[in-house]
Amino acid sequence: MLSERRLQVLRAIVQDYVGTEEPVGSKALTERHSLGVSPATVRNDMAALEDEGYIAQPHTSAGRIPTDKGYRLFVDKLAGVKPMTAPERRAIQNFLDGAVDLDDVVARTVRLLAQLTRQVAVVQYPSLTRSTVRHVELLSLAPARVMLVLITDTGRVEQRMIDCPAPFGETSLADLRARLNSRVAGRRFTDVPQLVEDLPEGFDLEDRGTVSTVLSTLLETLVEENEERLMIGGTANLTRFAHDFPLTIRPVLEALEEQVVLLKLLGETQDPGMTVRIGHENAYEGLNSTSIVSVGYGSGGEAVAKLGVVGPTRMDYPGTMGAVRAVARYVGQILAES
Repeated sequence: MLSERRLQVLRAIVQDYVGTEEPVGSKALTERHSLGVSPATVRNDMAALEDEGYIAQPHTSAGRIPTDKGYRLFVDKLAGVKPMTAPERRAIQNFLDGAVDLDDVVARTVRLLAQLTRQVAVVQYPSLTRSTVRHVELLSLAPARVMLVLITDTGRVEQRMIDCPAPFGETSLADLRARLNSRVAGRRFTDVPQLVEDLPEGFDLEDRGTVSTVLSTLLETLVEENEERLMIGGTANLTRFAHDFPLTIRPVLEALEEQVVLLKLLGETQDPGMTVRIGHENAYEGLNSTSIVSVGYGSGGEAVAKLGVVGPTRMDYPGTMGAVRAVARYVGQILAES
């Protein structure tokens, strides 16, 4: 266990290195921070922190920089989440409130996160496996042609055209719409197949073929939309930190193109809490020089997807965590109201 004073020294080193981009020396620490001890004592503390792997000497310079282990301790023990100011919160709300549909919500969220944190923003579309049906609309386009509109609790809208095996009257269509919604509205996608299994049996024999066709189209729509999608923005922000990546930013850019990699790194959606993966904690080699801060978002207290940012390990963790958390909260509110 590190002493309280050494934790203070580590906190000061992380803050100074993130702020100045320069390795930090004992003299600068004592000048900038009220540590209450002499530079010689700080030097001894820094030597102990280096022996334990929390800081390292990057080259022959006198200064030290935090290691992944040092950043991890800083995030776990020393860094609070920096709250957004009232004007920042208002700006977030105003920007997101203008969204017209789910795609626009996701696009605006990506832009906003990238601007607030000056990192690469990653937003996962709400997963339909964790979504619920808000409403199913059935519209008659011709005697034997129907449009099915599926609306989810996250504001996602899916439309399908259905060619029916026989003409289907307005009265029958209204009856099917009412019975279908009474069974599936407010229910999870994964529960729907079982809920509608015996629905055709309640209709006249000549209508059962059409009812079955409509139901099979609905179930296909639920399955089709199961794939996970991401939107990424602010990749150009990486070029501002080119010197933070040991050789080149190319491995990072290549990793960002791998949606499967990013989905794994954002973490399991079922875990809605804040996740911070630092440097070599990222299993994907191309991202060993980056940190990823992510959190779940959703309506009604349940996460339906994740959002977060990717940037160099030399990151303003309290500020980034605060921005990610605030944006996730507002996106959740918009989904709940949509």
